Amino acid sequence: MNKENIIKELNFKATRSSGAGGQHVNKTSSKIELSFDLANSNSLNENDKNILKAKLASKLTKENVLILFCEETRSQHRNKDLAIKRFLNLIKTNLIRPKKRRTTKPSKGAIKKRVETKKRTSVKKALRKKPKID
Repeated sequence: MNKENIIKELNFKATRSSGAGGQHVNKTSSKIELSFDLANSNSLNENDKNILKAKLASKLTKENVLILFCEETRSQHRNKDLAIKRFLNLIKTNLIRPKKRRTTKPSKGAIKKRVETKKRTSVKKALRKKPKID
């Protein structure tokens, strides 16, 4: 995955933001909408695309386009930078393949310790019962 190539494939759209800013917010377009066409990306291989389609299924549109919004600051440039960072982090974290789990068995010492603890607990609980009188 090459960062520069992916960033070149991003599309940005600026719209009016809500929230703090007073009258300034009514006349400037500081909210950034980042869109990335996953299906037609040239910087990702088919295997990576399939992994991202599966993991980001809830965030993708029907046309496999990922859309992120950023309106945290009053600056359009800062919002754009934040959106790019968020996008790259999202791609990077979802492309990490988890390690395969190797089955292991507990050590003999661990088994022995567990059995002794169970016996001790059993004796402790047996002593709580009322004694039988014949």
